[in-house]
Amino acid sequence: MPDKLVHHRVAKQLLALIDSGVYAPGSRLPSERELATQFGVGRGAVRNAEKMLEMQGHIEIKVGSGVYVLGTPSLHLNVMPNVSPLELTEARALFEAESAALAAPIITDETIAELEHYISIMTIKQKSEMTPDDADAAFHKAIARATNNNMIIFVIDTMWTLRAENFELQKVYRKVCDSEPSHREGEHHAILEAFKQRDSNAARKAMRAHFTRIIEALLDSSEQEAYEKVEAQVSTSRERFLLTTQIG
Repeated sequence: MPDKLVHHRVAKQLLALIDSGVYAPGSRLPSERELATQFGVGRGAVRNAEKMLEMQGHIEIKVGSGVYVLGTPSLHLNVMPNVSPLELTEARALFEAESAALAAPIITDETIAELEHYISIMTIKQKSEMTPDDADAAFHKAIARATNNNMIIFVIDTMWTLRAENFELQKVYRKVCDSEPSHREGEHHAILEAFKQRDSNAARKAMRAHFTRIIEALLDSSEQEAYEKVEAQVSTSRERFLLTTQIG
């Protein structure tokens, strides 16, 4: 069974156990190893299933502590909107820039240390079971939590769920993130420094700059793809024309 289907199945099984009360709100889930044995799958499938459930608001993954069951989400994301990578990024830019500004004056030293930890994983300066992409998501979601606003947390979690569950969005984001990884490090450090200064304006500007660069990269990528498509069509038409002239 493909990995994607395996972790979807594990997520459904875990959610059924949570809904039935086997794992009550506030309780800690068994370790990855224990769940992998219980479900007869690899630890990677369990890890991906837990990420999915966290994005949907069912559990919270606390690095170094464990995975904890949350209360039942008030809204379920049964149907996600059909959006382009550009539309999603524009929405994230609006929400996350203002969220950063809101969080900056009240962010705790603990959360700042958490953000530093995620950057070290993103830049592969620290070994972790988390991937750089996992750390990237955790970085942004930690900022959302730092606002202490449940609606903001929900909206930003929803946008990350949309990105994670849409293959085409993942593919485009992956291409953009891999193109210039040095920008990713510098931009996240700039956001972190603004938080260390508890500076709302600096946090807003740093987050906007991060998303502006991504939007520009997405536009460049779209232009390149469009150019390549037209070039391929012209090449096909030229070959067809040459073939017909030879026949004649």
